[in-house]
Amino acid sequence: MTRAASRQNPTRIQREKTEAILAAALEVFSTMGFRGATLDQIAETAGLSKPNLLYYFASKEDVHRMLLERLLDTWLEPLRQLDAAGDPGEEIGAYIRRKLEMARDYPRESRLFAGEILRGAPHIADLLAGPLKALVDEKAAIIAGWAAQGRIAPVDPRHLIVTIWAVTQHHADFAAQLDALFGPDDSRRFREAERFLAGLFDRGLAPPDHPQG
Repeated sequence: MTRAASRQNPTRIQREKTEAILAAALEVFSTMGFRGATLDQIAETAGLSKPNLLYYFASKEDVHRMLLERLLDTWLEPLRQLDAAGDPGEEIGAYIRRKLEMARDYPRESRLFAGEILRGAPHIADLLAGPLKALVDEKAAIIAGWAAQGRIAPVDPRHLIVTIWAVTQHHADFAAQLDALFGPDDSRRFREAERFLAGLFDRGLAPPDHPQG
């Protein structure tokens, strides 16, 4: 379990050291993968001794778990913002935009999360079956309601959500491949991706009696 990192009322220095360790861990894990990363590498990247790091975290697994817990909370925020009272097309378009922005701004975090999932999610399986599933169920119900009201085309809401995950997070997880295809201009690529995906989903989700552009 975590040590100083999870104590109540940590001091300013303890908070700063914890943040330094987690920032270093993100760099090391996203580069080396979980198996390739070591506590020595994380400590060196954080500018700490290994015994100092072990004062805050008991093991590599503990550092990884806390990093993933924070990441999952951040990763789900764009979905939390999906508003049942909003216009369905605008809400889904805004969700796509937020997910692309996260892929653009947090590529290391995306690759870290993808690596954990590819390993079978040994450290966060409970979080996937708990908070993640609960949020997806909640937002899927909203999308299903829009479809039932005829405001969007009939759609499997969970497949819609995971498809949006796939086409947006691809821009972080396979950045090297996209650099080869499109060139290294990230800002242009993300603008074009947002425009293309917004149009694609807008047309695909248009109700049957709605004229498609």
